Amino acid sequence: MEKIFSKLDRYILRKFIGTFVVSILLILFIVIVFDISEKIEDFVNHKVALKEIVFDYYLNFIPYIVNLFSPLFTFIAVIFFTSRLASRTEIVAMLSSGISFNRLLRPYLVGATLIAGTSLFLNNYLIPRANKTRLDFESKYVGSQYVFDGKNIHREVDKDIYVYMETYNSTENVGTRFTLEKMKGLDLVFKLTAREIKWDSIRNRWSIIDYYGRYIDGRKEYFVKGDRIDTTLNLTPKDFGRTDNVIKSMTAGELNRFIDDEKKKGSDSVQIYEIEKHSRIAYPFATFILTLIGVSVSSRKTRGGIGMHLGIGLGLSFGFIFFMQLFTSYAQSGVIPAYIAVWIPNIIFAAVAIFMLRKAPK
Repeated sequence: MEKIFSKLDRYILRKFIGTFVVSILLILFIVIVFDISEKIEDFVNHKVALKEIVFDYYLNFIPYIVNLFSPLFTFIAVIFFTSRLASRTEIVAMLSSGISFNRLLRPYLVGATLIAGTSLFLNNYLIPRANKTRLDFESKYVGSQYVFDGKNIHREVDKDIYVYMETYNSTENVGTRFTLEKMKGLDLVFKLTAREIKWDSIRNRWSIIDYYGRYIDGRKEYFVKGDRIDTTLNLTPKDFGRTDNVIKSMTAGELNRFIDDEKKKGSDSVQIYEIEKHSRIAYPFATFILTLIGVSVSSRKTRGGIGMHLGIGLGLSFGFIFFMQLFTSYAQSGVIPAYIAVWIPNIIFAAVAIFMLRKAPK
């Protein structure tokens, strides 16, 4: 009876994971060197302690970079070591011994599962926690401070309670031409307008300036007016923070709850959050597709050898990245739903993988 995992499987898996780890370490070293050269001036100007640079920034930067490049370098690793096996006619020997091509794929799929599973964990749990520290470090020491200066902002801050600001500036935490409306079913029961609304950071509440309120009870109406009134809303300056920083610092559970809250508020950025949510699953899944394409491309012995295989592989990689960016842009503009846009590149290249597997040497 054939062993579930034979010596040959262990040999291929060891080559796969070993090549992947070495290639990731090399690109990680290069990225860190370039990143240090780019940010060294900021570190010196802010007199950042070496301990903070190493433990607050780069220790949390490494998982992000590893995960970012993992599908691409899975693909490159598969092509590189499989091409070497093919050039030494080891693939031919394996197939000639009676091993089917599908059976040969087993260690590749095991390796892809290990990498994809790790990427899934990093995407949804470890990296968001690491990003909180890393992004705080960047906002404190690196580059310029992010400023939100939006116009015509609509939010549902609670059930049947809506707010509107003509403008909002995050530098001063001030909104202009503020309106709050409270509905009861389809009927308007209260409306308040004000010249501006300002965040009081000491008391953690909003100050409404030069306000005029109108209560509606059937045919009766009551009016209130004043120079200033303080109130709390299910809305804080953090809700106007940098969108990509906010969502990248959330675990899967936090992101799901955040999306639900933003839908209730009527946020215009829900589509962006949905893209992030689905990308965290679709991106690791691409590891399987790229692994299968890599094996199909590189298992055939050619005159061009590894160079030819790597060239084809890089071309397919750039094609995959292009489709990802293209359909993400469509999703951000609201042309197609986020979950469809994120998975379309995987579906297209899954079809390519199936086609190439059928053409691979048997």
